[in-house]
Amino acid sequence: MKLFIDSANLEEIKTAASWGILDGCTTNPTLAAKNGVTDFLSIAKQILSLVPGPVSLEVLSQDYAGMTREGIALAKLGKNAVVKLPTTIEGLKACRALTNKKISVNMTLVFSALQALLVAKAGATYVSPFVGRLDDAGHDGNEVVQEIIEIYDNYGFKTKILYASVRSPLHVKQAALMGCDIATCPFSVLEKLVQHPLTDTGLSKFLSDWKKSGLKPLV
Repeated sequence: MKLFIDSANLEEIKTAASWGILDGCTTNPTLAAKNGVTDFLSIAKQILSLVPGPVSLEVLSQDYAGMTREGIALAKLGKNAVVKLPTTIEGLKACRALTNKKISVNMTLVFSALQALLVAKAGATYVSPFVGRLDDAGHDGNEVVQEIIEIYDNYGFKTKILYASVRSPLHVKQAALMGCDIATCPFSVLEKLVQHPLTDTGLSKFLSDWKKSGLKPLV
């Protein structure tokens, strides 16, 4: 399973990329606003250069013509740019138009298996079910993802499942166990994936024993 960072913060993205485990990035207007971004195109270009894989950049228009126009412009920012569209009727129309132009599309704000079915039929490269938001609303987000997986397997859809709205490391593990193609995570969750108290305890013991042994440094 690939790991993306869900962020518009350049420092977070640089740090995660330096670990050697980052496969891509997703952004959205909320993340941009949260980080005080005023010139999104400038930030987008920097993110595209920092991240080794796909970077989802979201349109702001809500009509087909506007989404298509913005999507074409975003796709020109870099070879790894992916156009992010909302899952609405206008979004589906724009998805088909952009995919016909060989532009990668990530259909976002997906909350049901039926929406995911339509997204795949529209030719989307990625579908983003928002698991955390479903859980917050009293639904079972993982159940929706499992339904999407089954439907895609039934009909051989090539659309990749991007597990989104990740709240915790448990979500990442569940995504991997279900066989999702990607999980996109806040920086705070990516940090937690490597953390374990037994690792810290074990490392401390190893270093303590090394000092007591009197052995010389390795290099």
